[in-house]
Amino acid sequence: MTLSLTLACGARAAEPLHGAGATFPAPVYEAWAEAYEQASGMRVRYDPVGSGLGIEMATKGHVDFGATDAPLSADQLAAAGLRQFPVVVGAVVPVVNIAGIAPGRLVLDAFAISAIYRGEIVNWRDPAIAKLNPGLALPDARITVVHRADASGSTWLWTHWLSESDPFWQQQIGTGSTIAWPVGAEGLGNEGVASLVQRTRAAIGYVAYAYAREHHLSDVALPSHDGPVVRAGRGAFEAALAGAHWHSVEDLAGSLTNGPGAGSWPIVGASYVLVRSSGAAVERVDAFFDWALTSGSGVANDLGYVALPPDVVALVRRGMR
Repeated sequence: MTLSLTLACGARAAEPLHGAGATFPAPVYEAWAEAYEQASGMRVRYDPVGSGLGIEMATKGHVDFGATDAPLSADQLAAAGLRQFPVVVGAVVPVVNIAGIAPGRLVLDAFAISAIYRGEIVNWRDPAIAKLNPGLALPDARITVVHRADASGSTWLWTHWLSESDPFWQQQIGTGSTIAWPVGAEGLGNEGVASLVQRTRAAIGYVAYAYAREHHLSDVALPSHDGPVVRAGRGAFEAALAGAHWHSVEDLAGSLTNGPGAGSWPIVGASYVLVRSSGAAVERVDAFFDWALTSGSGVANDLGYVALPPDVVALVRRGMR
């Protein structure tokens, strides 16, 4: 805390910090910024423009920090003159707008979702969906697929999970922040996808969990890595994080998808901050996120994210120095 408080006090008269990037963590970044200004007098502005643009803006030095849910490789970081560290963990959840089906009642697996997003399953009464949902009254309705329009870390996490789970997806579509989608309507950012699903009957989309909660969308239950069906929620996200192999600074870009455990949510990932290796704002950016990691965990948990555990926080803080 000494670093955080010392730098924060000295930064009262400094220019506001400006960050941009992933929409996935935007609610918690914005809440942290508000609380940090009250605690330190330092203003932080965050623009949720998507991971792709956040990476570009950080690389070009147009912002003091970027944010991405798709971690960069060591070679990419070196080429861009950036360093990277995780600050919070969240989840992507499939959401639907189907009249008469309560949140968490519909069950899909990666194979069914892959087929839906590849345009092979087009009706909610498809036998593959019915088999996963015995006794559930599925509508005879054409599925409207909704996906991101922009370069997105949420899309990267979603397609990474699908690629790990379904060979057809891996071969035909693959993993990426931008995808050549075979079918579907586009929404800009998590907010755009959530809003489009909310107003479109028989729609399915994928959003960060915080946006599903904010828009009161019906979440879809998924099989965990070890088999049992699990609903999205903080306990399921914490179970996934508990299985992470983050034992050194170099491990912090490791995947959290399809983590072990019967109660683990399978589409979990960290949100990463990108900071220049040197520059006028580096110490102030580090001070802000040092404060967030040590004093902002309650804010993160309240919004449906999972704060990093103390041992991981220690690794992140070590990497800041």
